Amino acid sequence: MSEDIPFQVFREQFFKNLPYKIMWMDESGKIIYANSKFLKRLGYTRKEVEKLSIFDINPTSTQDSWQTHWQKVREEGVYSFKAVHQTKKGEFYDVEISSHFFSNNGKEIIAAIVNDISESSFYKNLLNHAERMANVGGWKLNLQDGSLVVTKQALEIFETDNKEDLLPGKVIHLFQESEELKTLLSKAIRNGASYDVVLTINGVAGHSKYVRCVTEPIVQKDKIVKIIGTYQDVTPQKEHELGLKLYKEIIDNAPDLIYIWDIHGKLLQYNEAVPKNLGYAKSELNDFYIYDLDEKITPEWWREHFMELIEKKVLNLDWLITRKDFTKFPASITANHLTYQGQNLNCAIIRDVTQKNKRDKALFEALEEIKSLKTQLEIENEYLKEEIKQEVNFDNIICQSDEYREVLEKVNQVAPTDTTVLITGESGTGKELLARAVHDNSQRKEKPLIKVNAATLPSELIESELFGHKKGAFTGATENKVGKFSLADGGTIFLDEIGELPLDLQPKLLRVIQEGEFDLLGGTKTEKVNVRIVAATNRNLEKMVKDGKFREDLFYRLNVFPIHNIPLRERKDDIPLLAQYFLKKYSARAGKSFKRLSKKTIAALMNYTFPGNIRELENLIERAVIIENGTILNPGTWIPNGGAAEFKEDLKSFEAMQRDYIIKVLEKTNWRVSGPKGAAAILDMKDKTLFAKMKRLGIEKEVRLKKS
Repeated sequence: MSEDIPFQVFREQFFKNLPYKIMWMDESGKIIYANSKFLKRLGYTRKEVEKLSIFDINPTSTQDSWQTHWQKVREEGVYSFKAVHQTKKGEFYDVEISSHFFSNNGKEIIAAIVNDISESSFYKNLLNHAERMANVGGWKLNLQDGSLVVTKQALEIFETDNKEDLLPGKVIHLFQESEELKTLLSKAIRNGASYDVVLTINGVAGHSKYVRCVTEPIVQKDKIVKIIGTYQDVTPQKEHELGLKLYKEIIDNAPDLIYIWDIHGKLLQYNEAVPKNLGYAKSELNDFYIYDLDEKITPEWWREHFMELIEKKVLNLDWLITRKDFTKFPASITANHLTYQGQNLNCAIIRDVTQKNKRDKALFEALEEIKSLKTQLEIENEYLKEEIKQEVNFDNIICQSDEYREVLEKVNQVAPTDTTVLITGESGTGKELLARAVHDNSQRKEKPLIKVNAATLPSELIESELFGHKKGAFTGATENKVGKFSLADGGTIFLDEIGELPLDLQPKLLRVIQEGEFDLLGGTKTEKVNVRIVAATNRNLEKMVKDGKFREDLFYRLNVFPIHNIPLRERKDDIPLLAQYFLKKYSARAGKSFKRLSKKTIAALMNYTFPGNIRELENLIERAVIIENGTILNPGTWIPNGGAAEFKEDLKSFEAMQRDYIIKVLEKTNWRVSGPKGAAAILDMKDKTLFAKMKRLGIEKEVRLKKS
């Protein structure tokens, strides 16, 4: 660097404006120096940090790791890495460190340049100035009575509690330059000569301490009556002077380009990164101006930029830096305003952001892709929800019959729990709809409901479908597969047609129910899941247990809370409601104008047994909408058993038949409703349910209440 500016003075102005935090450590890991920026970031005073080691600052460091690090930096000279530092308050933050090995005055140290990468901007604290408070102690010697007054700070400098140690006859022996101080004190006392010198004492553990000694005699009537003096611990300043070369090497090893420009654009100072990265010889930079670096910069632009810098003190710019060979690279520039000997200077720190821009671009593209996939997933999810609503009437279960309300009451009872549910019933009765109702009224409703139909999967694939597999687990397993139990973790799994589960897989399902764990095909690690199980079947599992086709222990584990989904013929009151719902649904899809079903159509449907249950009813209405026309759906060939042609006007309605049968049972019980011998018990109904049905059918006049 140029010698135009004396380093001793320039250093104090220059280093306090750099964005670097610096600390030195010896081979034991003890911190022997930390600059003010590092102290401020950690929250320690200089005295406090001098008592610390790297193990107090970096909680992840150990004696072994530090020795390994010391040897690595000692061998390589420079080593960069990332770490975590801890403040005095116990807060952690991420840092990027560049370690440099130096041997100075016979002492081996590691100098670390610390960059706080948890800050929102690398240069956020670039101009945070921290004052160095001078450690000064005073003393006064009365030559008339020999009394000595010493301040507390003076005693601390000499690390003593006895002020007598600072008497002229004793204090000189504390200094390495004792003869020099003895002569100076003698001249001050005898001749009234002042002095101002920096001498050396030995501090704790033999560490040298530099002390500035200033003395001024007090003369009254040509007689020296007092000597007033100060001792100032100037060790940091003196060590800075001794370590000036070390500082220069540290700055020269910084990866950023650092310039000092004057107001005319002349280059005054620069670090080694400038010629190294720009391709210039140092001789070419001796009379270099900013206009030589970038042809876009004109004297007018530079003056305006400099005036703005003087006003704002710091400016941040994004720029394209041109090398000597005219290649360019993007850079982030922080310009700092410095004043030295009345001269305004621009300290510019340039960081190559080529790799950062590439990372930012890749991150942006990845985020955009994630955003696009998220949007697509949300659309598909909404579509799926709408499809579910349309296909299975997800929000509302259509029901007005008392018989089916008893089924729904069981759903309401078990849904809020995590109890395993077994839904039985004929095909087409809507077992999946009940399973969804259990899930949607549970505490797991925000998690997925995963469906597996054991009847639709080949037996050799069921295990992989349920539990997943690792790549190569079997022929055709070209990649890892996540099983349905893993997908349902935290939610509910619906095992439809559970009676079709192969006997050899039933122990694995039992293990999941009992232990909440399973093994992947080809895997070596046991997987844990938290899944609620709802199973369904149209088969008689108890008979299968007797026949040896279904495990008895698995059956009892599944049959904790059974719900029997009754067939449509046992809930005929719901047929008109369901038929009207399907008519509206398929009329809209087919573009037809059907509004309602005729009474004859409803009567015909009520007299049909529906072996295919709700699924058959839906198919019949869909077929009718295609075949028929008009606004009212009348009976036709679409109705089983010959349809309207075989429908007889003299047939009683289902409600009339119900009314006749209830009256017949009441007459049998002498009109007793309640009790073990009452009509409700014979009809296998609750008392309240029978009372409500009798009222609706108009048979309440002859009721005589007899309790058991």
